Amino acid sequence: KVCCDYGLHVAVTWWDDAAVPDSGASTNPAAAPRVSLSDEMATLVRDHGVTSFKCCMAYKGVLMVNDEQMFEIFKACKKVGALAQEHAENGDAVVDGQEGLIERGVTGPEGHCMSRPEDVEGEATGRAIMIGDRVNTPVYIVHVMSRAACEAVSAARKSGKICFGEPIAAGLGTDGCHCWHDDWRHAAGFVMGPPLRPDPTVKEHLMRALASGDLQVVGTDNCTFNADQKAMGKDDFRRIPNGVNGIQDRMSVVWEKGVHAGILNPCQFV
Repeated sequence: KVCCDYGLHVAVTWWDDAAVPDSGASTNPAAAPRVSLSDEMATLVRDHGVTSFKCCMAYKGVLMVNDEQMFEIFKACKKVGALAQEHAENGDAVVDGQEGLIERGVTGPEGHCMSRPEDVEGEATGRAIMIGDRVNTPVYIVHVMSRAACEAVSAARKSGKICFGEPIAAGLGTDGCHCWHDDWRHAAGFVMGPPLRPDPTVKEHLMRALASGDLQVVGTDNCTFNADQKAMGKDDFRRIPNGVNGIQDRMSVVWEKGVHAGILNPCQFV
């Protein structure tokens, strides 16, 4: 009962292109025709209007795919004519940072930001774009949250690589200083991945990158949790559900922080 047009992209959270039974074809798995993941991607594009597939370089053991898997996912995207989207953070570096902070007794929301410094995002962004370039398929970097990731997208585009960078409403409108707030519930409300950066100048830097064309699209990565859900991580920042709102606020944030501030003109906003 939606009141607007919408489309879906599909997350690819693992890769093994060996043929498996088609779960939708028969009630008897043994008798079902066998399909591969790349075949399923082709079906989604051809029959269901899916035009993009997203994978994550972070969230180790849950969503994270490695470089070998990314190559295969990107090749499948190229084959079916879909856009490859990437959550770019070095998942191994994130886990190492998290474990080190927990060992030192850092358990609050600030640990989320501290465990994911911007070079973790910048390195992964460059690596994702490089893999896309080797496969010769465009790559869309979702939620660009740092100078390092922004510069990786900008430098790649200037060298001729086909990629796109997406800052989000939260990263354009606020910053990660809130994760150090004395009120735990307030601080946890700002936890998302990649994190909002504690440097309060990053949001204007990203807006200016939109104005110059170094970044191209504003998204939201809308993923909301209430305060009680966030409290699952009250004793361990690793368990705080990652996500903030943004869909309702995107247009007003970009207008106020971009157009009203004199960085974007109204045509660029549109």
